[in-house]
Amino acid sequence: MRQWLVGGGIVLGPDGLLLVRNRRRDGRHDWSPPGGVIDDGETLLGGLTREVREETGLEVQEWAGPLYVIHAVAPDMGWELRVEAHLAVAVSGELTVDDPDGIVVDACYVAEGDCGERLAANHPWVREPLIDWLGQRWDSVRSYRYQVQGAAPGSIEVTRTSPGG
Repeated sequence: MRQWLVGGGIVLGPDGLLLVRNRRRDGRHDWSPPGGVIDDGETLLGGLTREVREETGLEVQEWAGPLYVIHAVAPDMGWELRVEAHLAVAVSGELTVDDPDGIVVDACYVAEGDCGERLAANHPWVREPLIDWLGQRWDSVRSYRYQVQGAAPGSIEVTRTSPGG
């Protein structure tokens, strides 16, 4: 099983929640909070800070959390994903998109009421915990678990196996 550790950044601004538009290998696009895979030898918060800087040009000086942890398992595709989402408490810089990986192609602050629509095309493990947090704003960590069945990206079935509380 291939395993990934991912950091997700929840960055709030006066105009809403910061989301980035990602261009996927198959050409489709989706929106998500900034963040990404933590490299070997990096701490989670160090890697998350790097990812947010690379994707958005913003420098996060302080994080709170994690707000939620996601664990998704896809045995048919041979991978396991663990995500920790943290809230940016102190942020500086100007929003710019210059992702060295070429994945992030746009970034903007989205009114919280519009986030569900913007995130609709994304996987449930990206969308559901974030929408839950935006609606409830809890302080202690919540855990979300997902089982992913199938091997073809267009025909997978995702089941949430924990309530997220």
